[in-house]
Amino acid sequence: MTTPEFSRPVDIRQADGKRVTLTANEAERAALAQRFGLVRIESLEAEMALDREGNAVSASGTLTAEIVQSCAVSAEDLPVAIREELAFRFVPESTSHRPDDEIELDAEDCDEIEYSGTSFDLGEAVAQSLALAIDPFASGAEAEEARRRSGIVNPEDTGPFAALKGLNLKE
Repeated sequence: MTTPEFSRPVDIRQADGKRVTLTANEAERAALAQRFGLVRIESLEAEMALDREGNAVSASGTLTAEIVQSCAVSAEDLPVAIREELAFRFVPESTSHRPDDEIELDAEDCDEIEYSGTSFDLGEAVAQSLALAIDPFASGAEAEEARRRSGIVNPEDTGPFAALKGLNLKE
């Protein structure tokens, strides 16, 4: 297993009541930009508060990032500011289920991240949250012109029923 680009391991024994600031350096930002298909990441920071509850750790805070991504239509560079509230719960890895078992999750289970040993990777959790905050269909000021040049006037012209648009079905 390879080490994530923005790895920040936290020892569970040191996590109670701790406040941490995670800041990605230039090399980490470049590696994450490549991983997430971005032009570049100008800044990435997370302010987190950690609270230990037995062998589980709750982490909450704020992710802020300045990224540059490509417009989904024109491929122009789009600067984007991201600010996301984060809430994770790191829990010990479960050994009670087999790979083929069906598991039912509640809404609060969705932000649980399993760890093994005595530490969890807070940086990777932040990086994955950044990936989820990126709009894959972001479009910029030149998008309409690019659509027009391509002959795409509106969504109805390219949707699944575009071929039926010219038919006279009122007979």
